[in-house]
Amino acid sequence: MITNNTESIGIVETKYFTFAESPNELALECGRKLGPITLAYETYGEMNADKSNCILICHALTGDAHAAGVHDPDDGSLPWWDNMIGPGKAFDTNKYFVICSNIVGGCKGSTGPKSINPETNKPYALDFPMVTIPDMVHAQKALIDYLGISQLMCVVGGSMGGMQVLQWAVTYPDMMRMAIPIASTARLSPQAIAFDAVGRQAIMVDNNWQQGNYTDNNVPSGGLSIARMIGHITYLSDKSMHSKFGRNLQDKDNPEYDFVTEFQVESYLNYKGDVFVKRFDANSYLYITKAMDYFDLAQPSGDLKKELAGVKAAFLVVSFSSDWLFPSYMSKEIVSALRRNNVDVSYAEIQSDYGHDAFLLEVDSLSRLIVNFLEYADPLNGHEDEY
Repeated sequence: MITNNTESIGIVETKYFTFAESPNELALECGRKLGPITLAYETYGEMNADKSNCILICHALTGDAHAAGVHDPDDGSLPWWDNMIGPGKAFDTNKYFVICSNIVGGCKGSTGPKSINPETNKPYALDFPMVTIPDMVHAQKALIDYLGISQLMCVVGGSMGGMQVLQWAVTYPDMMRMAIPIASTARLSPQAIAFDAVGRQAIMVDNNWQQGNYTDNNVPSGGLSIARMIGHITYLSDKSMHSKFGRNLQDKDNPEYDFVTEFQVESYLNYKGDVFVKRFDANSYLYITKAMDYFDLAQPSGDLKKELAGVKAAFLVVSFSSDWLFPSYMSKEIVSALRRNNVDVSYAEIQSDYGHDAFLLEVDSLSRLIVNFLEYADPLNGHEDEY
């Protein structure tokens, strides 16, 4: 139970925005149209009179709109970026109006494969169209327009959220003054695509998957759990796994020499898989990982510098030293392309043992960078030359 937590933003409410009603469905990159679309979103803090203090937070692969605060005083845990959003935190809700929405294709209130297809009155399942990072950004843009915001102060996100930040900067260059992609990339590596492919196969070979037509009472839990276990390994680092688990056995002094879960790292991954099955939809996992695979900001020309030529936002790019899923060289490629376009860009590699998950865990180091950037890089405050 969370009580008297002065550091938390407190009670928050998830809201819903529906758009793209017929005949104005959203045209998707795959060539199909989708509508109506509902986006779940939350806001924190107060919008100022001229709406110049608005920050959009973009979540990662399995995140959602609930980024900070609690829905109920008895909530037993805090959401994924509560340590960064709130009074006096990096995204200070005493200063900023913070918005976070669940992506289209998700399963936490926004339209996705689990939603009802208005043409059949049944869940979309695999009839849901393939969505991409640009499609997600177009949907977010509709939400920002609905909120009456003509320009965002900043767009920020980690991992897949960082991909959305980059896409925002390219697709809507006049809609944002600052951008902060964290632990992200302009394109996935073949290795990352391979991990995604294995995770999807784990789901699709589960007997309960039924070509995507499973029921709430008979989900492909085994396959989804394995997919999460595979993914979670990529979020950690070798050093963090040594520190956290080593080769320690689970509550045993001697091995049993069979196939029970003996090592602590095995038990941890099983736990992560079991918890994930209870909160995430298998088909959404298929669609969202595929969207990440398709993302390539250097296309269609094949030249990242050329594709970033129209960017106008000031950038803070952050990577982490032990992140082997989106290693620092990927962030440096973005920085190099931006600098060659004379874009105002700052770069920091944070030394961390946490691997890719560091963007959720290195709160102090990340907060210092973000606080300074928001204060000094915003063209509206006149300090950008000092940053």
